[in-house]
Amino acid sequence: MKGIEITGIQIGNKRLRHELKYYLRLSEYEPLRKKLQLITTLDHHSVDDEGYHIRSLYFDDIHDTALQVKNYGVFQRKKYRIRVYNKSDAVIKMERKSKFGGYICKEGASITRDEYEMILAGEVEFLQETENSLLRDFYLSCKNHLFRPRVITDYVREAYLMREGNVRITFDKQLKANVNSLDIFDKDIMMVNAIHQPMMIMEVKYDQFLPFSIRHLLQKLSNQRSAISKYVICREETKKYYNL
Repeated sequence: MKGIEITGIQIGNKRLRHELKYYLRLSEYEPLRKKLQLITTLDHHSVDDEGYHIRSLYFDDIHDTALQVKNYGVFQRKKYRIRVYNKSDAVIKMERKSKFGGYICKEGASITRDEYEMILAGEVEFLQETENSLLRDFYLSCKNHLFRPRVITDYVREAYLMREGNVRITFDKQLKANVNSLDIFDKDIMMVNAIHQPMMIMEVKYDQFLPFSIRHLLQKLSNQRSAISKYVICREETKKYYNL
């Protein structure tokens, strides 16, 4: 890890968390869900028992660097995205997800609907004077690396929390990708399934340790752990329809 110093779960001023990802068969989902409900709490953002809806617009440069470094397993990488919840513009977040080996860091900044529309149109000059470092970094990426929208990911997230270890377990269901629009608010957007088997993606995030009760539940899934990227899955799916 030359040039990178990780102390505990901190790198520079970034707070890091562990992240484990699994492909989960539908037949495994219900038993695991029931066990989790006994020892965790449902995320308060949930609108019902199924969770809440997430739609994200991902950006990449003209060389598809974010896509390539993921496929090549580069140790340090990052992605920018704009994310909304339950198809509403009440909360719009610009996010940067960075990965350092098995650690992740997610940073976010709120933007308005008008700011979103300007970014989508490629009008990013207004970000030049912002006091938010994340938005300034995104502006520089747009100007220096020609960032542009590349793909939309769409899914339902069911999330469970445990205070011990600051654990967050999510089931990401019904993963879909866009095929006719790059506007997350487009009422006529067409989405297609991005996973064609009866499976979903389970993610486990935690701080310094994973409680025994959670480790015990994950033991049977150890052979299903994988380096999964919803961005990559959906980019590969859109290639069947058009070159994005």
